[in-house]
Amino acid sequence: MRRLPGISIVAALAVLIPAAREAAPSGTTAGETVRETAAGTSPATGSGRQAAFELAARAYGVPESVLLAVSYLESRWDANGGRPSVSGGYGPMHLVDVRIRPGSHRHTSGDPRGDETRPHPIDVPAIAPVPPENTLRRAAELTATDPAALRGDPVANIQGGAALLADYQRRAGREPSADPALWYDAVARYSGSPDTGAAEFFAGEVYATIRAGAARVTDDGERVVLPATPNLAPPRPSGPAGPRRAPGTAAPDCPATVSCEWIPAAYQRLKNGGYGNHSKYRGHRQIDYIVIHDGETGYDVMTRLVKNPAYLSWHFTLRSSDGHIAQHLRGDDVGWHAGNWYFNARSIGLEHEGYLAKGAWFTEAMYRSSARLVRHLAGKYDIPLNRAHILGHDNVPGTIPASVRGMHQDPGPYWDWSHYFELLGRPLTGSSDPDARLVLIRPDYAVNQPRFTGCAKSGECRPRGAASVWLHSRPSPSAPLVKDIGKHPHEGSTYSVYDHAARASTGQRYALADRRGDWTAIWYLGQKAWFHDPADARTSVPADGHLVTPRPGLASVKVYGRAYPEPSAYPRGVPRQPLTPLQYTFPAGQSYSLGMTRQGSYLRSSASGPVRRRVIRGDARYRQIQFGHRVMFVRAADVRVTPAEVQRRAARLHTYTRRKR
Repeated sequence: MRRLPGISIVAALAVLIPAAREAAPSGTTAGETVRETAAGTSPATGSGRQAAFELAARAYGVPESVLLAVSYLESRWDANGGRPSVSGGYGPMHLVDVRIRPGSHRHTSGDPRGDETRPHPIDVPAIAPVPPENTLRRAAELTATDPAALRGDPVANIQGGAALLADYQRRAGREPSADPALWYDAVARYSGSPDTGAAEFFAGEVYATIRAGAARVTDDGERVVLPATPNLAPPRPSGPAGPRRAPGTAAPDCPATVSCEWIPAAYQRLKNGGYGNHSKYRGHRQIDYIVIHDGETGYDVMTRLVKNPAYLSWHFTLRSSDGHIAQHLRGDDVGWHAGNWYFNARSIGLEHEGYLAKGAWFTEAMYRSSARLVRHLAGKYDIPLNRAHILGHDNVPGTIPASVRGMHQDPGPYWDWSHYFELLGRPLTGSSDPDARLVLIRPDYAVNQPRFTGCAKSGECRPRGAASVWLHSRPSPSAPLVKDIGKHPHEGSTYSVYDHAARASTGQRYALADRRGDWTAIWYLGQKAWFHDPADARTSVPADGHLVTPRPGLASVKVYGRAYPEPSAYPRGVPRQPLTPLQYTFPAGQSYSLGMTRQGSYLRSSASGPVRRRVIRGDARYRQIQFGHRVMFVRAADVRVTPAEVQRRAARLHTYTRRKR
């Protein structure tokens, strides 16, 4: 291994890399995927981050394509403002500092089962996390560089990553080589994966990235290109690939393109006589949703917690460092994860290693595995890939008025929904009609850096890309935020990163209420809500869809947190579930985006033992609407549905008639 003292490399870089960064290409913005992956594409050399990769690769004898592809799978070459990832990794090369301590799993309040007729209080056991390998400290030793520089300086961080790869190559008994195919073992080791199969999966993803190529502008304005090498064929390991079957178990329900294993959730009799930590279901249940969570702790802790029958459950856990997946429940079994029994009964829950507000970021490896898993599940259960069906936990409503305040906020504003839907193969595109009566929230994630509080004891969160826009009561940044009477019955909404009372998120569709200058208004929780939407930097786009309005003659419509059947639908011996409206109202004259229409249903599930479950269906139908940040329901009999184009024509006719007068 060729090794240079870190101070020498820094001095060399100071001479070779101009201080001025390369400008983004015309027509692109920071964070935008450029998709220049055709064979023969050449990077622009000589400045910025591209040159840092080139020089670090030469200094340590690592093929530049390997260094670039490893970094892309970790960070997409982003610097992330010197903040750690959800697994404690820093910088473009994701150098892990074990001093970043995982927090506790966030389900410490509320009822994750979400059924007030049979509450399930939980007590989170204390579990000490197993620390990962401290690659930042090792990189500091190899490069003779201050660890603080490796955390905060992208150039030093790239040097550290190159040094680690060269060190892993040496430990594997191989010499440095210009042939990328000969670095397979070092790349697999770089994943930090504790098992061979997951490490091989990560290496396979790195080599797939080299073959396909990539190009983008990073979060801090650096354009980086990895030219495609389509004919590269690294040696394949002899071990298993894709989902792995444990002895005596079925194969995990994962696509072959991910690393996946079974870690079953516990189903045992509890001291109180009930069974935990999930509900068995015989047959095939109707699944309408996939719910995206972050766990507020590490993969190791979550996969141990789910084995506790007195705790709670979800279907899959995803690891940050390498995208590895653990499945805990069959798809047809009901997890206790969403805090709303109706949604639990009709959803699959994915917990991602991560944090809502610790300043952490999600790795590309985890985004990719998650998107592949969701695409697989959506195909199997016929779930549309849109934001009415692929929900964040923060989009799930409370069941009754008393539970609204305690609903959870993850994965929060730092989950990049736009990039996620690109990976799902369903980019968030709008309508070409500028007069559309619906808008799709779609800010540029990297450029959109709204103010948040509550990330640290200091109060203010550091500026960073986000998927949310703030909603004001008037078209002015100084106007108060709109009010959420369920979340804040006696006070106003706040700028807290944990407060969704006055926010709209990427991919959500709302009915257009008004426009005034650089501001757009939508209907939101029964009121007009304004967000900044300047013509030269749009945070929304026109959208197609259907609108829901109160039936003529009704002054307002009740809004519900679940779509339960009418009382007459329940057979003898099955307790009737109350049809309790939430504290919100849907006034006449307002419109909301339609998500789906469903017949009222209730999954009867006894807590006393593993008995056969039963679904009670009624005649009443419900419309799911995007009412606030969370989705909610209205009775179909109380509203009418109008295609957006019909409302658009009516609005044009109204404008024309008014002008003629």
